[in-house]
Amino acid sequence: MSTAVNQPTQSGRMPSEERRVLAGTLVGTSIEWYDFFIYAQAAGLVLAPLFLAPLAESNPGLAQVLSFATIGISFLFRPLGAVVAGYLGDKMGRKKMLVFTLVMMGLSTALIGVLPTYAAIGIAAPILLILLRILQGFSAGGEWGGAALMAVEHAPDGRRGFFGAFPQIGVPIGMILATSTLWILTSSKSPEAFMEWGWRIPFLLSILLIVVGYLIRRAVEESPVFEELVRRRKESSAPLGQLFRHNTKNVILTAVIFIANNAAGYLLIAYFSTYAVTVLGLDRPTVLLATTLASFGWLVFTLFGGRISDRWGRIRTFQIGYVFLALWAVPMWFLIDTGNIFWYFTALFVMTFGLGLSYGPQAALYAEMFPANVRYSGVSIGYALGAILGGAFAPMIAEALFSSTGQSWTIGVYIAIASVISLIGVSLVKETKGRNLLD
Repeated sequence: MSTAVNQPTQSGRMPSEERRVLAGTLVGTSIEWYDFFIYAQAAGLVLAPLFLAPLAESNPGLAQVLSFATIGISFLFRPLGAVVAGYLGDKMGRKKMLVFTLVMMGLSTALIGVLPTYAAIGIAAPILLILLRILQGFSAGGEWGGAALMAVEHAPDGRRGFFGAFPQIGVPIGMILATSTLWILTSSKSPEAFMEWGWRIPFLLSILLIVVGYLIRRAVEESPVFEELVRRRKESSAPLGQLFRHNTKNVILTAVIFIANNAAGYLLIAYFSTYAVTVLGLDRPTVLLATTLASFGWLVFTLFGGRISDRWGRIRTFQIGYVFLALWAVPMWFLIDTGNIFWYFTALFVMTFGLGLSYGPQAALYAEMFPANVRYSGVSIGYALGAILGGAFAPMIAEALFSSTGQSWTIGVYIAIASVISLIGVSLVKETKGRNLLD
């Protein structure tokens, strides 16, 4: 039985605290992922010539691979952020860590927007860029776990999957914000103006978004499960040590389950648009618009996946998503390679069905896999490790596969193999739906 204290009113309307929780987790994760995705999009569009100028002139292909690699660098620091935020979140509360990670992510993103390029300060430019990227990774490592648990631990009986889907849809919303912002800028500015100063605007906009997210998250109450846990224990425990003594298997499983979704998701976020522009020769603003519209499918199917997991179970929903993703991973490239923007949009939109069903139930599944006193640490570290194994270097791997083979469908094989691995991982988990969150 769920321990959530907020139950639906007799009128069927959602209590105000539940609405605040959903708004806080949704807005916060949307802002954090907007920050993250603005960098991922910029890595494919402008960072190589701006921060790796000499290499971009002599070997543009290698410069692009290294630009994508900077996306992955930050993932290596996600586990550290997950360990720190998870440990403190299990001891001090979900709410405090949510506010902290939000502010850290916003500041590091805004500073990228004022960073001098290679032409101005030489080798110091890419070094500073990587340092700020590391801060982004550290904050992202602690962000998701707190948001997911705030949503799931406030959920009424039978609705954890639906509530847990709200921080999940912050990812496609963040992508929609990022790609639509870049679409507006590339459509309204000349290529020269965008390369000179226009690319900085999306990073600087993060300051305004952080203010909004901070105010909303400050209004959210602490998780009722965490408050009950505090009342139960008289002395502070050592959650991180307990996590690895008793829950190592589940940490590994959570990482494996996330590999394919994160890899395919980062191709949608960072690779497809770059491929369409540089290889297929499609118009950049049109590609960004099509990618933005396709991302709405990710949003809708993620919410749908969370909701149906409350009926079908977390495991079955995941399994359907990963089987679909494995089957679609190769055929979609033949649509993309037509060079037709409609078929490009269709390929991406169809893929989001598999992405959504393998992402919507994740928050509820992960929360139900760990006991309350190590839950923040467990879900955060598992998520961070899965992101390293999945999305960290997915765009770089995709670029390397295409460069070496000249065949885009080989990227689909890579995603299909990842989907099978994650399908096996989730199939090893016993159904968790309905598990007592205070056990």
